[in-house]
Amino acid sequence: MKAWKFYQLWHDLERFLAKNRGSKGRDRSGKEEEAAVVRLGLVLSIGVECGSGYGGEKVTEGALSFKFSFPSLRVAFWGVVYNSEGYSQEFQNMERSGFLLSRTSLLVYSVIYMVNLTVALATKTNITTDQSALIALKAHITSDPQNILTTNWSATKTSNICNWVGVTCGVHHLRVTALNLSFMGLTGIIPPHLANLSFLVSLTLRNNSFHGNLPQELAALRRLKLISFGFNNFMGIIPAWFGHLSKLQTLGLYGNQFSGSIPNAIYNLSALQVLDLSNNQLSGSIPREIVKLTKLKGIYLAYNNFEGKIPREIGNLTTLVEIYLDNNNFKEIPNEMGSLDKLENLFVQFNTLKGTIPVALFNMSSLTSLALHLNNLNGSIPDNVCQHLPRIQLLDLTDNKFSGPLPSKLWQCREMQVLALSSNKFSGSIPKNIGNLTQITQLHLELNNLTGAIPPEIGGLQSLEVFVVYGNNLNGLIPSTIFNMSMIRTISLGLNQLSGSLPANIGVGVPNLEKFVLPENQVSGVIPNLSNASKLTHLDMGRNSFTGFIPSTLCALTNLQVLGLEMNTLTIDISTPEANILSCLANLRNLAAMYLTGNPLNVTVPVFFENLSTSLQDLRLALCNMRGEIPSEISNLSSLAALDLGYNHLSGPIPASLGRLRNLQGLYLDENKLQGYIPYEICQLENLVDLFLGVNQLFGSIPPCLGNLATSLRSLSLESNLLNSTIPSTLWEVAFILHINLSSNSLTGSLSGDTGKLKVVTDMDFSNNNLSGRIPSNIKGLKDLVNLSLANNNFQGPIPSSFGDLVSLEILDLSKNNLSGVIPKSLERLLHLKYLNLSSNRLQGEVPTGGPFENFSAQSFLSNDALCGAPRLNISPCKSSTKHKPHSRKVGLFILKYIIPGIISAILLAVSISMLILHKKRSVPVVIEATLSPQLLWRRVSHLELLRATNGFNERNLLGSGGFGSVYKGTLSDGIDVAVKVFKLQLEGGFKSFDRECEMLSKIRHRNLIKVISCCSQTDFKALVLNYMPNGSLEKWLYTENSSLSILQRMNIMVDVSLALEYLHHGYSIPIVHCDLKPSNILLDDDMVAHVADFGIAKLLGGGDSMTQTMTLATVGYMAPEYGMEGIVSTRGDVYSFGIVVMETFTRRKPTDEMFVGEMNFKQWITKSLLPDAIKDGVVDDNLLGTEQDDDDFVSKRDCLPSIMRLALACCAESPEERISMKEAVATLKKIKTKFLKDVAGGALLMNSMTYMFHAL
Repeated sequence: MKAWKFYQLWHDLERFLAKNRGSKGRDRSGKEEEAAVVRLGLVLSIGVECGSGYGGEKVTEGALSFKFSFPSLRVAFWGVVYNSEGYSQEFQNMERSGFLLSRTSLLVYSVIYMVNLTVALATKTNITTDQSALIALKAHITSDPQNILTTNWSATKTSNICNWVGVTCGVHHLRVTALNLSFMGLTGIIPPHLANLSFLVSLTLRNNSFHGNLPQELAALRRLKLISFGFNNFMGIIPAWFGHLSKLQTLGLYGNQFSGSIPNAIYNLSALQVLDLSNNQLSGSIPREIVKLTKLKGIYLAYNNFEGKIPREIGNLTTLVEIYLDNNNFKEIPNEMGSLDKLENLFVQFNTLKGTIPVALFNMSSLTSLALHLNNLNGSIPDNVCQHLPRIQLLDLTDNKFSGPLPSKLWQCREMQVLALSSNKFSGSIPKNIGNLTQITQLHLELNNLTGAIPPEIGGLQSLEVFVVYGNNLNGLIPSTIFNMSMIRTISLGLNQLSGSLPANIGVGVPNLEKFVLPENQVSGVIPNLSNASKLTHLDMGRNSFTGFIPSTLCALTNLQVLGLEMNTLTIDISTPEANILSCLANLRNLAAMYLTGNPLNVTVPVFFENLSTSLQDLRLALCNMRGEIPSEISNLSSLAALDLGYNHLSGPIPASLGRLRNLQGLYLDENKLQGYIPYEICQLENLVDLFLGVNQLFGSIPPCLGNLATSLRSLSLESNLLNSTIPSTLWEVAFILHINLSSNSLTGSLSGDTGKLKVVTDMDFSNNNLSGRIPSNIKGLKDLVNLSLANNNFQGPIPSSFGDLVSLEILDLSKNNLSGVIPKSLERLLHLKYLNLSSNRLQGEVPTGGPFENFSAQSFLSNDALCGAPRLNISPCKSSTKHKPHSRKVGLFILKYIIPGIISAILLAVSISMLILHKKRSVPVVIEATLSPQLLWRRVSHLELLRATNGFNERNLLGSGGFGSVYKGTLSDGIDVAVKVFKLQLEGGFKSFDRECEMLSKIRHRNLIKVISCCSQTDFKALVLNYMPNGSLEKWLYTENSSLSILQRMNIMVDVSLALEYLHHGYSIPIVHCDLKPSNILLDDDMVAHVADFGIAKLLGGGDSMTQTMTLATVGYMAPEYGMEGIVSTRGDVYSFGIVVMETFTRRKPTDEMFVGEMNFKQWITKSLLPDAIKDGVVDDNLLGTEQDDDDFVSKRDCLPSIMRLALACCAESPEERISMKEAVATLKKIKTKFLKDVAGGALLMNSMTYMFHAL
């Protein structure tokens, strides 16, 4: 209304001027003609006052007066005009003074004034609009943990939004020009009202938890120059409307969940200087249109799924200074990139680059950093590399396939600070002139094939802080000069063939040394004085040939955290208190881990424990020739998490005080001479995971209170003692236990029917006891049992046929009992069974011949006189019965007429069931030796063994990379192939992910879940050792050329996955959520059996089946809507993901496919494709359906697919409550598969049966 008044004023003024254009009574000659034009003297009087307005002003004769009033602004226009009787006195006075305006001037001045006045009033109006926009934003924030907006953003009469936290206003217009809410921990969505901040130039929301989609109304913010939305949870495709922000110079969307490709509209931002889209889930390639961004200085696309070649046109962006493309799937760097003469930093790490580095890259004189870590690049480094890269400061070529010698002219790189060439195939010696790199701070040459000696010239690198050469073939002496580098922090020389001894006082010249790592060499002599290296935190000299005493001077290293001296020939000097390291160990208040295993310490345990620091968490003293009793004072080590005193000569009782070590997770006292009862106080160790008390002289009963450790205990080893009780019933309540060994005791009683409660147990050994009674049949519930030994007891009765349900069983020993009856035919179903011993029982009947029995020898069945079977088993042959055929044609016709139809129906049903069983097996058993070979059992694996197993985590062993780490194929020392998942501890969440995944995988055992063999945890290294799956992932089989899966194989895989999820959701009282089910997490073994992997993001839900998750863990496209919008995690979210995976498996289309943009998503596409009894063409994978003419099973395949898709849609219902459970999904999927097999088998079976009948007749 106010604006309308000003427009009305302008029109009134215009009409007035037009009316007076031809005034009467005027002389029209000369100056008078000019005077004839209406002359208007304008006196502007502007008064501004606060408060209420005032009334209008009366228009008087001879003057035109405008006066308007507003609540806080007064403006008055006073004008004097010419009338018919001549000039007014005021006008004449103004004319004489020169203050006379032509009509044109009047119009100009009037316009200027009106605009200024309008702006002033608009400012008053729109600062309120800005306030409303900010209040709307505040209303859409659901969490403000620091109460910043709650306490600062208050819309009161006296409030000035320009003083609000995070708000900046312009000086001239008093409008909001910048909004910065970074690092406030806010959660919420961005409302469209934010688009009303029309003067906004900078919008920064970094490091919060904003989620959802970005409203398209923000396209109206045309003044924006900077957008920074980094590290939030925005998702969906990047909006194309960004392309309308023509003034935008910086676009930062990093660290979100954006997917799809970069919209072409982005390349219209001609002013753009910084494009940061890193840490998202973007895909596709970088198009040539990027060349339009002619002002671009920095492009950051790291940690996405981009692929293909980097476009050649990028070489035309001559203003580029930085390029970061890490963690993608780029395959080639163009030679044209060498034209970027201003480029300083080029990072293309963790991609799939192959071939050689373009020569032009080594001619970029401006380049300071070149990082190509973890690719497939090969070739050698040019000898003149430093001549053409004179400013290079960082060169990282780690984890590639470079070979040849190190460049002899490396010394010419005068500004080099970091040189990382590790994990390649470089050979030859380390050049001596490398000592001329006077600016270098880090030198990484580990895991190559370097030979020769370490050049002493390296000691001249006085700026060097990190020197790492472990895992080569270096030999000779360690040059004393390297202990004169005053700045050195890390020296790592392990896994070489270095020999000789260390200088006597190496600590003097390295006052900043923090890590000295020397394991697996041939260094001998005594441990030198390191007391001057007072900053040492890690000292590892294990597995060498050191002799003599462990020096007490180590006690001066008060910052020491890890001391590794294992597997040497060291002892302790107890001649004087000053020489005795045990007298001063308490000084090491930061010591967390001490590894002395395998040294002949020759001391008593009480003496050793007198002065240990209470900071100790990991103490390894196995094989140390220690004796004496464990002192009760051991409870003072309150931080202890692992105590290993195994394989010594300890005697006396186990002290009850151990129960006070509430942080203890591993207690290893096996292979000693301990006596007495097992103290009940051990049951107070609520975090205890491993309890190893085997091979001692303990007697009495197994403490029933071990049931108190139901949530933590994973391994219980009490074998070879004198225990003489029954097995306490509470032991069967330890639901998550993996390994139980109670063998070689004097245990009595029967084996409880509750044994079947141990749902995840993999190894049970109760052999060599006095157990009796029948073997319980409900043992069939132990689906993950790998090793079962009940040998040398007094068990009676038959072998339960339910043993056939122990589908994971590899080792079964029931020898030396009183078992009777026949060997159950059901054991033929145990396809993984490698060792069977049923000898020395009273079994009878025929030995089964199918399945694994084809591979067993006579050794498996000795001393069972009533058995019969094949001659190779050295037992009696079985008697055969003779069947008589009817010879009468009349009888034959009778049978054909009346009996055959019934037989055919029965056969159809029987064969359908048989085929279902056969397809479950999916493989022909491999012939193996029937020897006791317990593999894949829980075992301890060291970091060193993993290094060897994976060739130093070589890129050639890399199976894949994910958000929390990388997976490598390895072969352990006993020949077992494994997958080693190494965690990125430097990433936020890395430690948490390890702890979570280790916990989850140690609890969960199922034939369709990946098995964990071991965990390896150190301060700076954490890894899981998993069962290796040779056939890779489902994703590989779906999208790799020349790989195809039949419809039955896909059904089998989906059944396997559904069973795994059903087990997670319903196998425990506490449901377990996977959180990130997708094809890349479904792995296939030799038999194409599916195993669900990657529990690093799984959540153990307490008391219910849902929770709120603050950290986005799932993958876009597979996550349920409630997870993406509200962060709610539940088992129903897994059901949703399963439905998406089912659809993807049978359509061979990803849910993030580019065709699913806008309003059409994956689910809608499937829904619209379904007809009442069919599915539209072009929806399912072309490889599944042939033609009706060429494929006998075409109709059966076509008819089952709609049912599969309807099942998938039932899993993907929008509301969690409407989704089916995994139990329902399993049942439905099995029905679909059974019907399909019956349909496929029906026609062929009927034809074959009839043909046989007619031949018989």
